Amino acid sequence: MLELIKFNARIWFFLGFAGCVFLLAMGAYFQFVDGLEPCPLCISQRLGILLTGLVFIIAALHNPGAKGRKIYAVLGAAAALGGGSISLRHIWIQHLPPDQVPECGPGLEYVFENFPLAETIKLMLSGSGECAEVNWTFWGVSMPGWTLVAFLMLATLSLLQFWNQGPNES
Repeated sequence: MLELIKFNARIWFFLGFAGCVFLLAMGAYFQFVDGLEPCPLCISQRLGILLTGLVFIIAALHNPGAKGRKIYAVLGAAAALGGGSISLRHIWIQHLPPDQVPECGPGLEYVFENFPLAETIKLMLSGSGECAEVNWTFWGVSMPGWTLVAFLMLATLSLLQFWNQGPNES
């Protein structure tokens, strides 16, 4: 089975990067065309996708040997799983009973201008009441649910590079 997916690691890393670009483009479409304003956790997930994509494009451009490919595979999987953990928190907040949902905080623009960086990061990762709103679903799964699926797929693609040998490797 693994023989079917043993392409050049550079191609797989580039496909992972293309997937991240697609996810970011979808986020931009939902924000600027459909008018869905992203909450702090949505923005944090976008940053996770961006970080994963950066690892993938650097790996594709670098085209490392066996050791480097494994290092990039771990870094890509770590970035994707970190983003996936943010998606899990978002899903958890969306499923809280209404009386347990955190209060809505100030807008992110206000927070960036008036709060220290550590407080801003804490707010972005902890979420707020606006993160509990479900504004979009597909097949009954909210956007953070689909984002979690995407992060898991990206982590899997990255980790598969452990078994993907180059042409000069045995």
